[in-house]
Amino acid sequence: MVHPHLPSTEAVVTAIREVAREFHLDIEVNDDIGVDQVSRRASSNAFAVLDPDGSLPHEALVELGGSPSVTVRVFSEDDALITVDGVAFADVPRDAVPAFLRSVHGGLAHVKGRFFPPGWWLVVPLAGDETYKELVPGALLSPWMSGRVR
Repeated sequence: MVHPHLPSTEAVVTAIREVAREFHLDIEVNDDIGVDQVSRRASSNAFAVLDPDGSLPHEALVELGGSPSVTVRVFSEDDALITVDGVAFADVPRDAVPAFLRSVHGGLAHVKGRFFPPGWWLVVPLAGDETYKELVPGALLSPWMSGRVR
């Protein structure tokens, strides 16, 4: 599925705010702006101060209230790290972040158990054929995950 393009970290944060309003979630945003503040600088030269488009690098850490606990770390390199009840989904394209959050809070996300390899997997389906799946660390399910076992 093609998601609406979110050209900047601020555009992603604005879209996350809309999802938070939609699901009546508290939201807290911490911005890191500038080359000395961001955690990753893979997209530029070692001594570059600006990104190739002339802007300052901008990352944001967004924490959503409610259950499950969700944090979104938006990187300036067009991807995000989304953590749902301790399960980390790395390299989620920034354009897919709002759809990912709607799937989690809208009841589409679920947990599957497997005998081989053994463990529980948190599955977050998006519209179309796009699905994100990660192993639940330690095989301990949170109360939210326990309620979504299929």
